[in-house]
Amino acid sequence: MPRLPGSPPIVVRLPFVVAFILSGLQKPLNADDAAQSRPNVLVILADDLGYSDLGCYGGEIDTPHLDALAAGGLRYTSFYNTARCWPTRAALLTGYYAQQVRRDALPTVPGGGARGQRPVWAPLLPVRLRPAGYRSYYSGKWHLDGTPAASGFDLSYELMDQGRYFRATRHQKNGQELPPTSNSDGSYSTVAIADHAIDQLSQHAASHPAQPFFQYVAFTAPHFPLQALPEDIRKYADRYRAGWEALRQQRWERMRSTGLLSGSLSPVERTLGPPYAFPDDIKALGAGEVSLPLPWDELTEEQQSFQAMKMAIHAAMVDRMDQEIGRILSQLRQMNAIENTLILFLSDNGASAEIMVRSDGHDPAAPMGSAATHLCLGPGWSTVSNTPFRRHKTWVHEGGISTPLIVNWPAKISARGEFRRRAGHVIDIVPTILELAGVPLPEPNADTSAPELPGHSLIPSFSNDTSTPHKSLWWLHEGNRAVQMGNWKLVAAKNQPWELYDLTTDRAEQQNLADVNPDVLETLQTEWNRLTNEFTELAQRNPIPEPAPSNKGLKAP
Repeated sequence: MPRLPGSPPIVVRLPFVVAFILSGLQKPLNADDAAQSRPNVLVILADDLGYSDLGCYGGEIDTPHLDALAAGGLRYTSFYNTARCWPTRAALLTGYYAQQVRRDALPTVPGGGARGQRPVWAPLLPVRLRPAGYRSYYSGKWHLDGTPAASGFDLSYELMDQGRYFRATRHQKNGQELPPTSNSDGSYSTVAIADHAIDQLSQHAASHPAQPFFQYVAFTAPHFPLQALPEDIRKYADRYRAGWEALRQQRWERMRSTGLLSGSLSPVERTLGPPYAFPDDIKALGAGEVSLPLPWDELTEEQQSFQAMKMAIHAAMVDRMDQEIGRILSQLRQMNAIENTLILFLSDNGASAEIMVRSDGHDPAAPMGSAATHLCLGPGWSTVSNTPFRRHKTWVHEGGISTPLIVNWPAKISARGEFRRRAGHVIDIVPTILELAGVPLPEPNADTSAPELPGHSLIPSFSNDTSTPHKSLWWLHEGNRAVQMGNWKLVAAKNQPWELYDLTTDRAEQQNLADVNPDVLETLQTEWNRLTNEFTELAQRNPIPEPAPSNKGLKAP
């Protein structure tokens, strides 16, 4: 069996202080001042944001605040999520793969574990940070089991209306129900999420200035429905009339010119539509909607106009999210906290090809992007958002699982505007933050069945582009499956055969090498089966509680 190209060396987990010193950060810590130098942490999560939507990742959308964070910090080019909203949130805040903690399905486990109750040995990050003196705050979309308060957050704003931007009928502050909001009072959820985050930070500065904080901001944008403030939509009203092929090519040229990526641009998969079929919904959206990424010049004038406006609304949502991030950063500056705040920005999955109508329905006579409409990006523009990769949210090809990751920490990261090409995953966030906080990694425990955290700290990559310590990265979602070892990736859509790609030259997954590298295919398939069996055995040792109310028949978020 051949040695895999790019196989990582054996990595020994070093104690916190030694690892910090060896990481080459600007001002290494020692044991005496470590407690006084623990950083604040701000994690910002976007929802359904494509790999190339931000300006600093090749997009034409105006994102000056995130671009500035990238220019003053690091951009990771090969960072990964789980392909879906709730599994990514579980992995991000527990440090485990979602299937290890009953938050996504395993094919042979009764009940599957999808959206189940986490085991007691898998608390969220705030619980682990509390003994180190951290205060924790959360604002935005939850999409996890349990409650924020029971999960260690000291202050929280939980938005449960995922299908509304202009009115919130279900939202809570610190566990208490808030009155509904409406379009008439000027409410818009992206602004509200930032408002609550800023209020939480302000309270921290007033009442707990000597303690470090963990602030988690989970925006709903730009998840469907496509709804945006009119002034933001006007800014982009004419920007997308050239069509999806032209915009995709422009993004790709910018990505190559900046050195973000090299290789090739994947061809558009013209016959691949939404992952779930709702033909009645597509019909209800009117003659302008199309369910396939057809050539732009084959669309009718009505379809071109409708599609261009959808992307304009998507851009407006991303633009507004960036504006609100700017306000949060201003709050950090007012607190004199930004220098020693580690800021991480990423997305929960790739852009979505879904097309559906839910929540308050769709009024075709209402202005596009208003509260009365329910529009989705669809596969045409999702293909653009995920440039240069294949496929979309829910698939585990690169388009579904590749996320931007921006890392900024003025006090400790001296690199400015550099790329990091090491492979990473959302399971790496918890060990990174725990190491910086001086919190020991949880030990495996046979009595409770708690396994070792599968992720690795990103700290060494803050100073240089080190090779990945991961033996492998693993994916499974709704039958879509993948594993990556070194430079090789094995991937398959549901009920389809394995495909094998060399990611050093083919991130666009165009040259399937499965037939010419059977030994490599066997090695990766063995690894995928090993981890799947390991997670299955873990689930069977920890019987799954009674499942939550079924989502069968409902439209997937």
